Amino acid sequence: MLLAKNIRRIVIALCLLLSGAMAYAGTTGKIAGKVTDTQSKEALFGVNIIVVGTTSGASTDVDGKYFIINIPPGTYQLKASAVGFPAVVVNDVKVSVDQTTHIDFTLQSQAIEMGPVEITATRPIVQRDLTSTTATVTSDQISKLPLEDVQAIVNLQAGVVEGHFRGGRSNEVKYLVDGVSVNDVFSGNSSMEAEVNSIQEIQVLSGTFNAEYGEALSGVVNQVTKTAGDKYTGEISSYIGDYLSSGSDIFNHIDYLSPFGRISHHEKPFSIYNVEGSVGGPVVQGNNLLKFFAAGRYFYNNGYIYGQRIFKPKDSSYATGSNTPEWIVRSTGDSQFVPMNNNERFTLQGKLTIDIGNAKGLTLQAFYQGNNYREYDHQFRLNPDGDYKRHQKSSLYSANYNHVLSNAAFLDANVSLYESDYKQYVFEDPLYRGYANPDLMRTLGANTFLTGGTQNWHFWHNTKTYTRKVDLTDQLNHIHQIKTGIEVKSHTLQYEDFQIHVDASTHYKPALPDTGSFDFNFYKNHPYQFAAYVQDKIELDYLVVNVGLRYDYFQPDGEVLRDANNVAALDTLSPPYPVEYFVKARAKSQLSPRFGLSYPMSDKGAVHISYGHFFQIPAFEFLYKNPNFRISDQGNLPEFVGNTIGNADLEPQRTTIYEIGLQQEIAPNIGITVTCYYKDIRNLLGIQIHEKLNFKKFGEYINRDYGAVKGITVSLEKRLAEGFGASVDYTYQIAQGNASDPNADFFKASSVPPIPINKELVPLDWDRKHSLNITLTVDRTDNYAGGLIGRLGSGLPYTPSFENQRTGLENSDNRPTFFNVDLYFTKYLKFFDRIFAIFLKIYNMFDTADELNVFGDTGRSGYTLELTRAQEPPRGVNTLQEYFTRPDFYSAPRQVILGASVSF
Repeated sequence: MLLAKNIRRIVIALCLLLSGAMAYAGTTGKIAGKVTDTQSKEALFGVNIIVVGTTSGASTDVDGKYFIINIPPGTYQLKASAVGFPAVVVNDVKVSVDQTTHIDFTLQSQAIEMGPVEITATRPIVQRDLTSTTATVTSDQISKLPLEDVQAIVNLQAGVVEGHFRGGRSNEVKYLVDGVSVNDVFSGNSSMEAEVNSIQEIQVLSGTFNAEYGEALSGVVNQVTKTAGDKYTGEISSYIGDYLSSGSDIFNHIDYLSPFGRISHHEKPFSIYNVEGSVGGPVVQGNNLLKFFAAGRYFYNNGYIYGQRIFKPKDSSYATGSNTPEWIVRSTGDSQFVPMNNNERFTLQGKLTIDIGNAKGLTLQAFYQGNNYREYDHQFRLNPDGDYKRHQKSSLYSANYNHVLSNAAFLDANVSLYESDYKQYVFEDPLYRGYANPDLMRTLGANTFLTGGTQNWHFWHNTKTYTRKVDLTDQLNHIHQIKTGIEVKSHTLQYEDFQIHVDASTHYKPALPDTGSFDFNFYKNHPYQFAAYVQDKIELDYLVVNVGLRYDYFQPDGEVLRDANNVAALDTLSPPYPVEYFVKARAKSQLSPRFGLSYPMSDKGAVHISYGHFFQIPAFEFLYKNPNFRISDQGNLPEFVGNTIGNADLEPQRTTIYEIGLQQEIAPNIGITVTCYYKDIRNLLGIQIHEKLNFKKFGEYINRDYGAVKGITVSLEKRLAEGFGASVDYTYQIAQGNASDPNADFFKASSVPPIPINKELVPLDWDRKHSLNITLTVDRTDNYAGGLIGRLGSGLPYTPSFENQRTGLENSDNRPTFFNVDLYFTKYLKFFDRIFAIFLKIYNMFDTADELNVFGDTGRSGYTLELTRAQEPPRGVNTLQEYFTRPDFYSAPRQVILGASVSF
């Protein structure tokens, strides 16, 4: 019977795999253990184990073993009961995504009935089923540290450098919200993230993650948001803040912190505002049929870089005379300071859980996030109204159906729509009269700011990703847990860019170019993807193995030139072009094996090894770029217009990862983890240089770049106990490749004189050799709590240069050391059965001016030889010192935040 039952389950799994089911990325965990008699030490059969407050539970088998699957991450109470034994309750049982929490019970038989025995669970330092590097950050940990967003949490993990996982490019990481990808397929980067007030747990996978996770070369960030409980809960929080710094010589319009107090330069008293809240519980009190969770946040930050409105976009400067020209400067600005790296974000999330009955559940979710921001352009410092404004809107709609087939198996079916919409312009209306003639976007000479003009390009892209998934998890027995499934994704990608013409031909009124010309591009494509996987988690007393196989398939909706030299012939034609010039892009696929093994040497130590192959399609912008294949012979256009063509026939990028690690408990609540890793990266996106008949260079994207990364991380954790916790992790890493940017070879070929293109390994732009992260946490329950984060790292590489010409090998020198400390402290107060908190956050507590970028001739942010080399001072608008003062070369100055919250 047992054999037939197992065969039936395997057949069901294989049928789902072959017929169209997909992997719903992990959002639940598992509890397992054994129940024995205290006196006889014998296994107890038929003991009921329940997760208090839920419908989840199990009974022990003849060996006294049990398991409970399909448990969302969180902290639970576990109860064991049997006839003739007093019940035993274990509190603080912590469950994490994709991991097994082991809880063993011993029951004491009693002739006289006694009340339940309560025990507090202590999670072991050594996670015995961890077969690759995984960092789990819970909502409780986040609440005690100065962390504002998901990216800050991610950057705190070992091996991560400003969003780059173990030396990979930033768009090689897959970001998930409740198991659904929120990467914008156009750029490959995440365009949505959960707010920290709605997060239950964040799982950061930087090693050889399991076969259920795909479309990533370097890592996975799994954000699991909160769900409603049986009781109403909620929180409202708000804060205000400002930048307080002594660096007024760098930052021209932030508050100056002197020995005599704060000196404000703001028209408003504060530059940072935030309000957020969440609420959840049953829709009808006392009825668990419908439960809801809702969260929202509004955040505004003026930023720390300001321009000054000396000029307006229609202002101009020009020379009169010939021998000794006199410059006429027309300035009509009001001299007001204007934020130039400000950020405004609005997030709203709603989740409805429906208990259908008979072990069935449906979760509906809607998630919206809008972001309006600017990125500082130094040339526009005195003409801030002429630079781009950027607008990102993202929305996620999903429905997840969970069907419990038995105590050992459940099915997840998920459908979702993820939409990302990005716009970049100066004025939303392209025919708005505020747009200026490009001739006005000039300077008064070398080392001066723009005295007028506007950025006259509009960019827009919209992506819609429809996902259908089915995932089956089956705990065949106490040893094997099978997961299998499939996923189908269909995308709708729309893109548009155009240049606004304002010149004599348009009577100096804004006008649009003809569709299909080199400065008006539009395309709409419908690529789709299919993926399937099967994996087995084998848990023995002496060994844990994760083994899996993943299949990925991608069908691009596009055509490519038979010969890139045909670009010249297309100049005489108008779209649509003759079909003989093109060939349909081929489908791409790969089988990716994954293997991980953990060998527990004892209950206080474990060794793991892992190996895997990974597959990722390049960002779609590189597949369909410049769809009209127009290569401009005109002036200097933006890089992404008029000098490169896409390639819909690009091969997938591939990475092979090897890892070996050790976990060891060295004292109660103190553990150390040592991990060594190596990555071989192939088929990375690069560019091939072509020439038109008139010797105009242009680039075509191809798979030509590669890289290799090796490193070691050492992590020491003192788990929060007796009110104090701490962690220290150190990473030594060498990240090399032949290019950090897919466009690097085009930039080299276009420089004057051209830089030779050599394909040797050089340090990548994010190659931080040494990284040290420290966290300290204090928690005095119902009194106060606080945390400190310290980060120290060697400087990132740069290329030495003089007078804009390279004087050394690429990335052959390093910037100064990076150092930063953030602080958080909160005081709890109780009024009317409500918990109030007053908190203080200080980012960059010591006001460290970390040099994020440097001048190539000195290797420093604050000094360049150009200050001494200039033959004459700039004409009238600014001094040399003002021009070479680059606030964007530095990290943000000290930021002080004061706020309050109330929980109910």
